[in-house]
Amino acid sequence: ITFDWVLFICLLLFATKSSQFEEDRYGKFRRQHIDGKMTEKKCDKVIKKKEIWNDNNSCKATNTFILDNPSEVKNICVKGKFDENLQMTKSHKKFRVVKCVLKNEGAKKPRCQYKGNLLTDRYVAVACQGDLPVHFAGDIMVLNDMNN
Repeated sequence: ITFDWVLFICLLLFATKSSQFEEDRYGKFRRQHIDGKMTEKKCDKVIKKKEIWNDNNSCKATNTFILDNPSEVKNICVKGKFDENLQMTKSHKKFRVVKCVLKNEGAKKPRCQYKGNLLTDRYVAVACQGDLPVHFAGDIMVLNDMNN
């Protein structure tokens, strides 16, 4: 066995292992937006722990957590109603959400400071990829034409 062959095998193993740790779109959505135990007082702690910030390390202006279990949130893509105008799927049921809003505009990690608000009876809109939510689009109190 030559050195080049050993190097090739090592690089191949490294590439295989490192790709296993890449987060898929649903995994990122779940990490950033689903947390059944979230409260409005835990925004700073949870956002830091879950490493939620923009690609350039600036703090996100807002981040919303859906207070439910992942299977209920996944059901949005199965049971929800697709909105042609928004190109998003609206939830079939209401959720409780915590919306974390950045207090110190322009801050970068780890100095993100948020004010949390608990919102109840909220429909949510998500982008779906297959039967999985991959992007949080927003939350609304009342949906028009939900049954149409």
